[in-house]
Amino acid sequence: MRVDLLTKEYPPEVYGGAGVHVEELVRALRALPQGPEVLVRCFGADRTEEGVTAYAEPVDLAGANAALRTLGVDLPMAAGAAGADLVHSHTWYANTAGHLASLLHGVPHVVTAHSLEPLRPWKAEQLGGGYAVSSWAERTAFEAAAAVVAVSAGMRADILRSYPALDPGRVHVVHNGIDAEQWVPVEGRDLVRANGVDPDRPSVVFVGRITRQKGLPHLLRAAAMLPPEVQLVLCAGAPDTPEIAAEVAGLVAELQQRRSGVVWLQRHLTRAELLEHLSQATVFVCPSVYEPLGIVNLEAMACGAAVVGTATGGIPEVVDDGTTGWLVPIEQVTDGTGAPVDPERFVADLAATLAEATSDPDRARERGAAGRRRAVEHFAWTAIAERTMEVYRGVLG
Repeated sequence: MRVDLLTKEYPPEVYGGAGVHVEELVRALRALPQGPEVLVRCFGADRTEEGVTAYAEPVDLAGANAALRTLGVDLPMAAGAAGADLVHSHTWYANTAGHLASLLHGVPHVVTAHSLEPLRPWKAEQLGGGYAVSSWAERTAFEAAAAVVAVSAGMRADILRSYPALDPGRVHVVHNGIDAEQWVPVEGRDLVRANGVDPDRPSVVFVGRITRQKGLPHLLRAAAMLPPEVQLVLCAGAPDTPEIAAEVAGLVAELQQRRSGVVWLQRHLTRAELLEHLSQATVFVCPSVYEPLGIVNLEAMACGAAVVGTATGGIPEVVDDGTTGWLVPIEQVTDGTGAPVDPERFVADLAATLAEATSDPDRARERGAAGRRRAVEHFAWTAIAERTMEVYRGVLG
């Protein structure tokens, strides 16, 4: 069996959870006994890895809307998939390539949903009219796909609600995973100190892109209510838009004027740095208002960090409230943004939960150790690759 995996992100050009998922899934599928031949077709600069082909944006579309430039990459990617037995696309960026490859070459198309355009209306800020294009691309691919993979049960429910024309029997849950041999607790403190963090003070660590869905402005407002000894460590960059970048920068500056221990690391951190920051964290925080699953939560858990996460999307399927961390309740509007109905209440609840979590480091360590066990036992990539193969076999007959 030859599977062509179609994706925007692939190492070394990985900036989010979808890219991490693709990298690990490819490795796990290739490692399976009698596993498939996996070819990767991705966006960007040429890759040196065998079996990987990259596609650059067409020169003629330079300066065009980002959504059109994306479709310009999808066309040669679809053509290149000739000879595949199955194509598997990830995110709307590659969905059209998968859909066209399926039509062109007469092979099944499997889609993995890492997020949904109808639930990210703020992307209109980023893409302008291109948001209508990305929404069309996703809907067209999902409704025609032989199978749709959701990374959580919460995501599956969102898919069926967003695309009611889909046959529920074609929508399968296959969780994101974690490489628990690469993501491990470490004892080192030198890198943490070099980044301006005091490992002897309690800390709340956030890792993620600066997007509306990650809820960073809510966290920054909640941090103003934390006890003065608690540090806030933001490993946050790659803003979606100048507007969200300016909002976050303003909130960070205001917070730094009011309290000490606010550290903002905007550059891309090495894995060694992330391992130290996660291992030394009193708690890791995921204040997302939209999160299909959240690989970053699994990374934190694998490093032994207890997680404080919003009780939304797939987060409750990862974070066991009271055992591996804490869940913060949220009532959300139904306009697709995921915004809290009462933002002040959500911020206050987030602040109270973080204050409770950091008040007892021993309890946090116990929950972190339980999180490590849960990550290893339930989210190993080998099991996820095997479950993905079941989906492939189901559509191939």
